[in-house]
Amino acid sequence: MDLELVADGFSFPTGLTFDADGVAYVAEAGLPFGGAAPGGRVWRLPPNGGRQLLVDRLRPPVNGVTAHDGTLYVSEGGHPARISRLPLDGDRPLEPVLDHLPGPGNYHTNMVAFGPDGKLYFSQGAMTNSGVVGLDAYDLGWLRRLPHDHDLPGFDVVLTGAEAETANPLGGEGSRAHTGAFVPFGSRTRAGQRIGATLPCTAAIMRCNPDGAGLELVAWGLRNAYGLGFLPDGRLLAVDQGADDRGSRPIGNAPDVLFEVRQGAWYGWPDFIDGKPVTDPAYRPQRGPAPVPVLANHADLPAPQRALLRFPPHTAAVKFDVDPANSDLLVALFGDEKPMTAPAGPRVGRAVVRVDPDDWSLHPFVAGPLLRPIDVRFHPTDRELYVLDFGRFEMTADGSVAAEASTGRLWRIADR
Repeated sequence: MDLELVADGFSFPTGLTFDADGVAYVAEAGLPFGGAAPGGRVWRLPPNGGRQLLVDRLRPPVNGVTAHDGTLYVSEGGHPARISRLPLDGDRPLEPVLDHLPGPGNYHTNMVAFGPDGKLYFSQGAMTNSGVVGLDAYDLGWLRRLPHDHDLPGFDVVLTGAEAETANPLGGEGSRAHTGAFVPFGSRTRAGQRIGATLPCTAAIMRCNPDGAGLELVAWGLRNAYGLGFLPDGRLLAVDQGADDRGSRPIGNAPDVLFEVRQGAWYGWPDFIDGKPVTDPAYRPQRGPAPVPVLANHADLPAPQRALLRFPPHTAAVKFDVDPANSDLLVALFGDEKPMTAPAGPRVGRAVVRVDPDDWSLHPFVAGPLLRPIDVRFHPTDRELYVLDFGRFEMTADGSVAAEASTGRLWRIADR
């Protein structure tokens, strides 16, 4: 499989899209790693080469850009998070569609996808690894702050009262903090405590009209559905990133999964993974005690949904596109972020894989020279596959980030 370089020199790009004429647009996260300038950016790549900066100083991390009906929709991670739109037919400025979305937190407002109903669909990542705000916020290179926002449920929930005890860096020397689920750091909860659903919420997929009106919940309990897309038959798919072995409620060996998203469904977070409870021995962590349930009203919630496909743990499945020739899915695997998210071990991911929708089986597709593939898109006219590479980005043993600006690239696969 031959990779042809289309453009390089991007600093931590996260999103690729094509307009109706086949012009490419690339969004950069705006994370100030490796000497990169802070603030997200969107570039236009004219067919004759070069690039044009359309907008900068976006709220980092920018997690996606989507062209739809002559407009770019940009997902700005924070803080606060928002979805903005930029018309492509003139000099009108960037304007918010949805503002004051949840954040800051572990994860953010993610990419936009438009459905056959004309609605704007997007996912909102969880504020925490598994429902409890913990000291792992200090270990996340893109966050490094405490306190940060807590999670907001999409359904009415009842708590078990389970909580975590940690050191309290916000208090005096030797002080301890007790933190429950769905509450700020250092806040205690009790068994039977009720927390009502909110909108917007976290760990969810929501939709609205293209102008932001009519916001509604589609589904809840997807920890971080970083990739969204529709099949030709109108079904919505989401790539949901599994919990990590870190923080106050670590979970071990959790896979990333591919879900079919159904209206009103619950996808299990924070107490189930692919329909199995986090108390299952398969999810026993190495970095802390076995997790216990934080929700007491499982019987009142929809049955947790099962996945179509489980990706290998820590491969960090991200965005995907549907092959117009045969409806196969091509999925980017960003790769592990060890030792931050799990104990040290062999590197995994850093490739593009193929998923056969006939049996939801996983197959190799292409790997090197990719560093951190993060998005894949088929060109609307020539139907060639383009792969966006985030660039050099690794976690070190001391919890810092080893990253190099301007190493992001856009590749084309002409011969499939």
